[in-house]
Amino acid sequence: MTSSTFSKSRVEKPSKLEGIKERSNYLREPLATELLNDRNYLTEDAVQILKFHGSYQQDNRDNRVKGQEKDYQFMLRTRSPGGLIPPQLYLTLDRLADEYGNGTLRATTRQGFQLHGILKRNLKAVLSDIIKSMGSTLGACGDLNRNVMAPPAPYCDRPEYQYASTYANYIADLLTPQTGAYYEIWLDGEKFVSAEEDPEVKAARQRNGNGTVFHEGEEPIYGEHYMPRKFKCAVTVPGDNSVDIYTQDVGLIVITDGAGELQGFNILAGGGMGRTHRKEETFPCIAKEIGYVAREDIYDLMKAIVATQRDYGDRQNRRHARMKYLIEDWGVEKFRAQVEEYFGKSLEPFKPLPEWKYKDYLGWHEQGDGQLFLGISVDNGRVKDEGNFRLKSALKEIVTQFQIPMLLTGNHNIILYKIEPQHREAIDRTLKQHGILRETEIDPLVRYAMACPALPTCGLAITESERIIPSILDQIRVLLDKVGLEQEHFVVRMTGCPNGCARPYMAELGFVGSAPDTYQVWLGGSPDQTRLAQPFMDRLALNDLEAVLEPIFIGFKQNRQPGESFGDFCHRVGFDSIREFVSNYSVTSSMNIETQEIAVQSSPETTSNAAASSEAAVDPNKIRHRVSVRHEIYTQLKDESKRQSKPIVEIATQAIEEYLARARAEQ
Repeated sequence: MTSSTFSKSRVEKPSKLEGIKERSNYLREPLATELLNDRNYLTEDAVQILKFHGSYQQDNRDNRVKGQEKDYQFMLRTRSPGGLIPPQLYLTLDRLADEYGNGTLRATTRQGFQLHGILKRNLKAVLSDIIKSMGSTLGACGDLNRNVMAPPAPYCDRPEYQYASTYANYIADLLTPQTGAYYEIWLDGEKFVSAEEDPEVKAARQRNGNGTVFHEGEEPIYGEHYMPRKFKCAVTVPGDNSVDIYTQDVGLIVITDGAGELQGFNILAGGGMGRTHRKEETFPCIAKEIGYVAREDIYDLMKAIVATQRDYGDRQNRRHARMKYLIEDWGVEKFRAQVEEYFGKSLEPFKPLPEWKYKDYLGWHEQGDGQLFLGISVDNGRVKDEGNFRLKSALKEIVTQFQIPMLLTGNHNIILYKIEPQHREAIDRTLKQHGILRETEIDPLVRYAMACPALPTCGLAITESERIIPSILDQIRVLLDKVGLEQEHFVVRMTGCPNGCARPYMAELGFVGSAPDTYQVWLGGSPDQTRLAQPFMDRLALNDLEAVLEPIFIGFKQNRQPGESFGDFCHRVGFDSIREFVSNYSVTSSMNIETQEIAVQSSPETTSNAAASSEAAVDPNKIRHRVSVRHEIYTQLKDESKRQSKPIVEIATQAIEEYLARARAEQ
């Protein structure tokens, strides 16, 4: 095999990006040259190579002015296997965000941190500081293995968790690009290594397994064309689905014996969330069971899977290039056979597993060695100081004082660990002083929700996500309260485009941006993220959100089985039944439901016409209209409602009546 081999499948016309990779001299050009010029942006070819180094070129779309140059900036993403962020790295990221970024950090859904707002002229300073602080961005983006995930629970007395963390690091090392470009560009050639690589990993990378490696060039596993598309892996333990294991290209599940000794790994393959609107040939997939491999063979098996995707994945059509499409096209049996050919032996059958459960590890826990860890909820992963909420300052103070590391979770939360019990009170006090809520004080609807950054920085965003989801969750809570489901919560996820970075296709209720202020609605995922949701509605305008969801929630309340979750209900009864219930729903069917009539919107005031068609058939005194208000007004109403212990609708109605009375008196 030569490094110029595209694929063992026929490629008549490789995509443009394949040529860019081939001409890059193993990820060097034209990036290295363009970083030296005075322009504040990179050309498209350089941007594509920069992704392999862990950065995206963006522009702030809030600042776009017709006829003027875009407000170019860069996002940097860390490569942090298992979510580990040492204290010195965190403090460096905190400082860099203030000195060169937009003053915030963002924990990602793949257990890394993102820095936003970096200018081109500062890229080298920022990246070199990250590298010298035990961090890396190499391979956090681009057509290669991305950050390897693992459960973020730092248990010292549960060996399966330690194995998951250890092998997440080993797999990350095995599949790390070997090109010298990263250190040449960002550290002027100085090879800065924070930890010695495991000898087994190093040997396995070079070991030829039936054509899995290239013998010339700088990349023994990838070759000069790298992978057809991004490639995502996770390692977890049986039953712990804190990593969304079914969404990964490859999922490894640790299998131990009765004494806690590692025996091997169950293998899942072919998960992936990305899709494109109105392109039915693109779709989200959950991973399939491939087999089991003994501990000593895991590196050769991983190389065999990578080689199969590398050599047979679609390099012509990037929309069809993820490994999920190869498995969908071939079927599991053919895929397994090709992997076994590279592997040199047959895989063993998949081992039985317990039921999966989603865990977020928020709150205080014992590590098992006398120390503690603390999970902190971070809305949409955004570490910032804003008003009385000063999470960024709190974390800086805690990490500086106690020099403790952190782990990022797959739900963009933060875990502080290696905490001495005598420091617990001081940490709690610091968090409270900075306005950080305990996990028991957070609405579970918010606790289990996720959103991607979307506007204004993501170039793929069609509409809002991170900035709008707080008001969406507020609306959903009002509706649940209204229909008598005050204690109900479920998994809500939102993305500003169909690429699915917040994994909305696994949610019980997913929103996927399809046009400005308009979303595709997905229903029926499971609470523990083991089942794909399905598209229920192609275009939901935010102004119609309440009118659409209210009858669905009422149907859920009236027809659910005991203890049944919202996602399981939608999956069980099916969309035809839900749509039939919705079509028969009217104002009269819900007149006796205690209501809160104020709805949250971030758009100008409108009135909902959800009940208009039935108004003539009911007593006008019983008709209730919904009035949309800006989010900041609703927030004030909500706070006043808590202070007075009165329903929001009562306070809002009183305020409106008083205003109208004054207006009439002034006439």
